[in-house]
Amino acid sequence: MQKESLRFLRELLNTPSPSGHEIGAQALVRKRMARYCDAVTTDVHGNVIGQINPKAPLRVMLAGHCDEIGFIIMHIDDKGYIYIASVGGIDSTVAIAQRVKIHSRRGPVFGVIGRKPPHLQQPNETNQPPKIHELWIDIGAKNKKDAEKAVAIGDYITFDVHFEHMRNELVAARAFDDRAGAFVVAETLRRLGARKPKVAVFGVSTVQEEIGLRGARTSAYGIDPHVGIAIDVGFATDCPGMDPKRVGECRLGKGPALHRGPNINPVLGNRIEQVARRKRIPYQMVASPRATGTDANAIQITRSGVAAALISVPNRYMHTPVEIVSLKDLDNTSRLLAETILSLDEKISFIPH
Repeated sequence: MQKESLRFLRELLNTPSPSGHEIGAQALVRKRMARYCDAVTTDVHGNVIGQINPKAPLRVMLAGHCDEIGFIIMHIDDKGYIYIASVGGIDSTVAIAQRVKIHSRRGPVFGVIGRKPPHLQQPNETNQPPKIHELWIDIGAKNKKDAEKAVAIGDYITFDVHFEHMRNELVAARAFDDRAGAFVVAETLRRLGARKPKVAVFGVSTVQEEIGLRGARTSAYGIDPHVGIAIDVGFATDCPGMDPKRVGECRLGKGPALHRGPNINPVLGNRIEQVARRKRIPYQMVASPRATGTDANAIQITRSGVAAALISVPNRYMHTPVEIVSLKDLDNTSRLLAETILSLDEKISFIPH
């Protein structure tokens, strides 16, 4: 991976973007896209859309969502402790004792999710995980009035952890789901910038995927693509507790995961696999027996239908503050997307045979 691209990835992962509040990370994506695209726009929901050769007859949409799981402030009690609800799917046991950042109108506020010491817990507390609404955030406030000077009901909250390098070209951070996809979209546009594809390319850093694929729905409606490829993370099964019999076998560093199933247009899916083989780009294959919980689902059923596909970056520990991906997989995913797009022209029919 280029040093410049790695710097962009690090900055993107260190910039919080809770679902519904994507300004910070999206500003980075927009700036990056502007260097390689003919035009970059932001729609009313906050989707950032980079365009290359936008007037070509065949329109291809790439989508990687920029939002991440997090929390929202529901209540501040008289002592100044903050009670929360999840935004997106969060395991409450993962949230216990985490450092967090509250994104207030006055700027970021540091806090911690508190927990009663184990010495004082009753057996039912030790053996049963708490509900999200039972967790509280401590910002060091004296009381409710003091807390309200810093934060407000409805403020978003993210885990306060940062991008870290590991061994064997692995990296860890919160929000690789799906900042990895937003990064790959921007990287694909970079690769295409000087190579003049024959098709129109709309690279979208989508919003609010974690609460219902909302950004992909509206951006796909506006773009009206013929082809739509979502880039998300997928379950890596090369760590304890994962069962490949349930989700398929997928390992870090072995290339992006391609999908076969009803959410995937077979013509497009076969084209992506053929390009991977021809260009000697490593890939893995997994089955998706139903509509995927990704932007590919929303794109496929937009308007009168879109030829959809999903490419997944293998990810360990999804929806935790310590997600792990491979830099090689990220690089190979953008390579595969760029080469696939360069293989397309307006003569291709995506009607299944």
